[in-house]
Amino acid sequence: MDSGSFAHTVDDSLAELPRWVHDRIDNLVVVIEDQPTGDQDPEGKGLLGIYEGVSLADRGTDYFGEVPDRIVIFYRPHLDLGLDDAELRGEIRRTVLHEVAHHLGIGDERLHELGWD
Repeated sequence: MDSGSFAHTVDDSLAELPRWVHDRIDNLVVVIEDQPTGDQDPEGKGLLGIYEGVSLADRGTDYFGEVPDRIVIFYRPHLDLGLDDAELRGEIRRTVLHEVAHHLGIGDERLHELGWD
C-alpha cells in the first residue's frame, strides 16, 4: 500500500467513527509518520500508533489553551505486518479506533473487554 492509500484509509477510518465520538473529540490532531521515534517506542515494540496528550477523562477545569493532543499512526510498522490489502485496511482502522479510544479516556483493559484491541 502506498502512502497516499494509507492516508486515505486513516481518513476513512476517522470519518466512519460514530457521531457521538466526533461530538466528543476535543483539541486533537491525527497525523501519519513513517516510523516511531525512540522516545515514542523506547522498547522497540513496533508501535502501530500512539496517543500523546491528556485524555478527556483526565482533563480538569484548568485544561485550556493547551496545544492539541496528537494521535500518530505509523506507516512502516503497518506495512511490516505483511498483511494483504484488506487485512491491512482492517488493522489501520483498528489502530485508529484504539488511539481515539485513548483520547476519550478508554484504557487498554476496557478496550479488550469491548473487543476493540
